Amino acid sequence: MFKGRQFDRSVILLCVRWYLAYNLSLRDLEEMMAERGIAVDHTTIHRWTIRFSPMLIEFNRRKRCVTGKWHVDETYIKVRGQWMYLYRAIDSVGDTVEFLFGQHRDLTAAKRFFNKALERHGRPDRVVIDGSQTNREAIVSCDTTNRLQDCSRRQLKPITVRKSRYLNNQIEQDHRRIKRRVRPMLGFKSTATARIILSGIEMMRKRQARYAFNPNPSLAEQFAILAA
Repeated sequence: MFKGRQFDRSVILLCVRWYLAYNLSLRDLEEMMAERGIAVDHTTIHRWTIRFSPMLIEFNRRKRCVTGKWHVDETYIKVRGQWMYLYRAIDSVGDTVEFLFGQHRDLTAAKRFFNKALERHGRPDRVVIDGSQTNREAIVSCDTTNRLQDCSRRQLKPITVRKSRYLNNQIEQDHRRIKRRVRPMLGFKSTATARIILSGIEMMRKRQARYAFNPNPSLAEQFAILAA
């Protein structure tokens, strides 16, 4: 993975971790590396982030199971001066269940997002949403299709959908974590770049690498787990 690269593996991983986890710009990191005697251009750090961030999302497929209560909502991220939509779901302990970044905020996008979450994590017991009727229709539609396609002959109960703006404060606060990290980046230049970096932020900034033996790892410990 790191064979033939000019810089040592530890330098590359350190820059990627700091960029995803902390409110730093690429030029901030360039200066910080220079103070440590390492001359690396900010564009190189950006290329490292694009190259290695997608590998962190693989951890999402083998991390601990999410809980049966999900909070679902969407927020806005600007790309090249245009607002785009980030659908997100977290569980009752704050771990990211799934996310979907795209140009549209409609029933089709909501269905695609929820089907992606069901395919990867299975069926939740309850989903909490705000007052969005579109999200409710998407969940009911995907739930019905999922139960009809089930071949286990079990009597699957419909997913309980709870509409409450106040009960969904948990994910509203979680949106702020993402936006707080994105703000120093001064906007994304392309949808593909935004999608890759947002995936890395979800894995790093959200402390997804928690285990029973280490429920509150430091960011450094978490990244060591992800990069192992």
